[in-house]
Amino acid sequence: MDKQLATKLFESLASEIRLDVFRLLVKNAPAGLVAGEIATLLAMPPTNLSFHLKAMTHAGLINVTQEGRYQRYRANLTVMQSLIDYLTAECCSGHSEQCFDTAMDSTCCNTD
Repeated sequence: MDKQLATKLFESLASEIRLDVFRLLVKNAPAGLVAGEIATLLAMPPTNLSFHLKAMTHAGLINVTQEGRYQRYRANLTVMQSLIDYLTAECCSGHSEQCFDTAMDSTCCNTD
């Protein structure tokens, strides 16, 4: 993954609604959810949701398949993993396996 694609993905997630949608789809992977289910679970109007789903699909964060009258949305887990790999590639001087043992150290980040 290059910096330009990573930036595009982060820009697509830089919205509370889109982040909620993406996390919901990750939670419901691999089956995904139809748009009406997403709207109901997030208590949002379907018209607002469709705008965000379109943007996330365009960015490649989610995939959509037609199922009769419905569209099923799924998190693109391959892209998600590539973004995580991009972020951690240089962790601990290129030895990212060492970073995750120390990540649980409470001094590294505030979880409050």
